[in-house]
Amino acid sequence: MSDSIIQKAKNAKAATRELVKLNTDKKNFALECIAKQLDKNRLLIKERNKLDIAYATEKGMSTALIDRLKLTDARIDGMIKVLHDVITLKDPVGEITGMNTLPNGLKVGQMRMPLGVIGIIFESRPNVCIEVASLTIKSANGVVLKGGSDAINSNICITNLIKSGLKDAGLPENAVEIVESTDRESVKELLKLKDYIDVIIPRGGLNLIRFVEENSVIPVIRHDQGICHTYIDEFANKEMAVSIAYNAKVQRPGVCNSMETLLVHEKIAKEILPMLKSEYDKANVEIRGCDKTCTLLPGIKKATSEDWDTEYLDLILSIKTVSSIDEAIDHINTHSSHHSDAIVSENYTMGMKFINEVDSAACYINASTRFTDGNEFGLGAEMGISNQKLHVRGPMGLRELTSSKYIIFGNGQIRN
Repeated sequence: MSDSIIQKAKNAKAATRELVKLNTDKKNFALECIAKQLDKNRLLIKERNKLDIAYATEKGMSTALIDRLKLTDARIDGMIKVLHDVITLKDPVGEITGMNTLPNGLKVGQMRMPLGVIGIIFESRPNVCIEVASLTIKSANGVVLKGGSDAINSNICITNLIKSGLKDAGLPENAVEIVESTDRESVKELLKLKDYIDVIIPRGGLNLIRFVEENSVIPVIRHDQGICHTYIDEFANKEMAVSIAYNAKVQRPGVCNSMETLLVHEKIAKEILPMLKSEYDKANVEIRGCDKTCTLLPGIKKATSEDWDTEYLDLILSIKTVSSIDEAIDHINTHSSHHSDAIVSENYTMGMKFINEVDSAACYINASTRFTDGNEFGLGAEMGISNQKLHVRGPMGLRELTSSKYIIFGNGQIRN
């Protein structure tokens, strides 16, 4: 096993013992220092990012995936904004809840505390480094970052700037570490370090998630693929439905909260499907449909059984015409990755039935699935979006990076 990876994990563990001693102002000051480092090193960030873009282009990656990698001034501004947003959030560490006085006079409650050291394994999107570090620093957790080869130059550059910001603030630089190796073996090594790492968070494609789950001896919080659906009900406002379905697919197709499958009630399909196709054609969206959809939209590709279980992350969309809301819900619960799913309907009963029966981390009525994002939900940033049910589901923010311990106040009580 690599001594370097073990040492990084040890360093992060040691740093957590210092972070937990800090008050909120000191942690916020560190985030301010990191923001300043990003701002004054824009050219360096973009230069390193160009190396990753060139590599991705040479590999023949899709336009949508390259878009995930790219760092512009606007996206650097976005990273700086994330840091400032997290500064404004309430610090959950040390919060005491549920304090009760027992008949024997003991006062028993719970205090929120950091999880410890987080190992996060992610693909593409170098801004993940900032989102993760902002949350782990404020919640007094250490973190070991393991990005993919696609963004390695950007990731190393940003992590070094994070470390510089921590140093400027007088905080331990080792609170944020990065594994610079890009091979799969280094991931496997990281997953064995249970003495130093408390939880693993994988963010990426299905193959990465499965690899982590099969090889980790550390508890895993799975941030799985996003096979997201929008169901247009028979009671939908047609103009609203077209706007939502277009946004969910086209606005940024290479991210996990974009729509991959559109379900349309047969009573509205004849009228709305041509309206949708007209809009999708303008954005060069490839449509694959069920038999009923192909009949209503001649010339589109016929969907295969694999299409219903595919996260395209591209301008490709599967469409199925359904006979009822029950068929739509059954399809979603069968084929969804339990990430984000939406209904467009003016009928209250149908909307409530949908969000009650669809088994996903985020369920929408009359809105685009593109909003499933920590920042959009008011969390400042996110570690990722958990598809599982323990211990967190959906966007994972500051509070989700803590657990609780019991605290007991006595005045001499002994147990008989």
